[in-house]
Amino acid sequence: MSTNVADILVTEGLITSDQLSAALSTSASMGEPVLSVLVRQGAVSKRDVVRCTVQAAGLEYVEIMDVPVDPAASGLLTGDQARKYGVIPIGFDRDVIVIASDTQTAMNWQVRDDLQAITRHPVRFACALKGEIQSRINLIYRAEAELGALVKDMLTDDQAFDILAPVASTSDAPLVRYLNLLLQQAISDNASDIHVEPSESNIRIRFRIDGVLKEMAPAPKEIQSAVISRLKIMSDMNIAERRLPQDGRLTVVFGGKKIDLRVNCLPTVWGEKIVMRILDNAAATMALPDLGFSPDNLARWRSSYERSHGMLIVSGPTGSGKSTSLYATLHAVSRPEVNIVTVEDPVEYRIPGINQVQTHAKAGLTFAAALRSILRADPDIILIGEIRDQETARIAIESALTGHLVLTTLHTNDAPSVITRLVEMGIEPFLVGSAIECATGQRLARRLCTTCKRAVEMSRADLARVGFEPQPGTPPAFFEAVGCSRCAGTGYLGRLGLHEVMPMTEEIALLAVRHSSSEDVGRLAIEQGMRTLRQDGWLKVSLGLTTIGEVLRVVS
Repeated sequence: MSTNVADILVTEGLITSDQLSAALSTSASMGEPVLSVLVRQGAVSKRDVVRCTVQAAGLEYVEIMDVPVDPAASGLLTGDQARKYGVIPIGFDRDVIVIASDTQTAMNWQVRDDLQAITRHPVRFACALKGEIQSRINLIYRAEAELGALVKDMLTDDQAFDILAPVASTSDAPLVRYLNLLLQQAISDNASDIHVEPSESNIRIRFRIDGVLKEMAPAPKEIQSAVISRLKIMSDMNIAERRLPQDGRLTVVFGGKKIDLRVNCLPTVWGEKIVMRILDNAAATMALPDLGFSPDNLARWRSSYERSHGMLIVSGPTGSGKSTSLYATLHAVSRPEVNIVTVEDPVEYRIPGINQVQTHAKAGLTFAAALRSILRADPDIILIGEIRDQETARIAIESALTGHLVLTTLHTNDAPSVITRLVEMGIEPFLVGSAIECATGQRLARRLCTTCKRAVEMSRADLARVGFEPQPGTPPAFFEAVGCSRCAGTGYLGRLGLHEVMPMTEEIALLAVRHSSSEDVGRLAIEQGMRTLRQDGWLKVSLGLTTIGEVLRVVS
């Protein structure tokens, strides 16, 4: 089978004969399947391997994330049944029901018989990637009804509150299933945080999706103790300590990949609140163009980070994507001949090939202490998670002036305020002007869902009322959010950055020396070609990427 699939890959031009010969040699020497070798070496994608495998087996292949699903077909299975078998009914071919599954399930005659008995229709399988099937299941079959049923089971079953069950247990205990389903739904909805908040009468469940908290179905007060204790055990926290905040970590497997969660427990008047930050490593490996940089802003930023020394600062409030921009920049400058060291609090994403230092204030390892040590470790590029005090700022400035490229973040409202903020922290203005190569202000706006967004007409009066400014060379196309199963009914899917990129010119450095205000610096930067955050937002609106309401929400 593997050889036949490999031949198909060659015939379709997805790999060359030389690549196949090299993979066959590696397979023979290492005992690894030839298709696995090809995927591992990056010669071909897993998707193409699955498609060709399905083709070689004489089966049908379907792109499950793009194919429309007939509600009449998907309604023949419950969410529980779809998850149990790992399948999605997608439509009918006369009396035959077409069901998407992975190749292994499609070959399982017992599953076929079970599905035919449940749906009362003959079954034809169409194969797709297993991880994508799981994601689409969670989009189609929302978890609310099943979570409610599990809560009822827990309230009526004395054995339901098994908080000591192993984390990796396949037990059908309602508590285990409830939390697993809650995590699955949050990950499927691309939530960044899960809030489990005790109140006087129930447990409030909220997901932060694309920066906005979304209310989920609450859980009854009676299961509060079991849910909180279970989560603390899974996160390796002290279950007996209920008076002090605690931090922990949790790893789950979803769609065939490991996902880390950073867990915080905070005592409140109604009990312990749990917040789980979902750490998607894909965010740490994104390229700069994927973050929403417009071509001219990206060119300005690139000309700064391609220098061998100087300081690059990304500014903005908490949750504006500063760290993601730094990681993307780090990937752009990372190469074997440079030594990169980071100082972070906390280290959320582990990046191969980069030396990452976790601060530990109680042990005396502050940002400043770590930086002093790092400078003796022969670094070429230094990433500082955040400048919080004068000492850290001073060492960072000195590092930038002595031949190091320094990437860092600062909490200010916009790029021009970076200069005045550093001066307020006690850094001499002439050092600020000499060390900084570029300052970037950033916000995150929700990106319109491409599946359900709808074009709308905007009158000149409406545009004038919100201060919309058409961007030169970009005829505006306005859209509104609608909502569908793919975007969890929000109308938005993912986020994109709004940026203002301010390179340090001689004129701006002179304003810094003169202690000029951030308003004066901003006016000069705009004269020199800087696009403000709101202007960049209007550009993204004109391109149909987001809405006017979103820009006004994130840019004051």
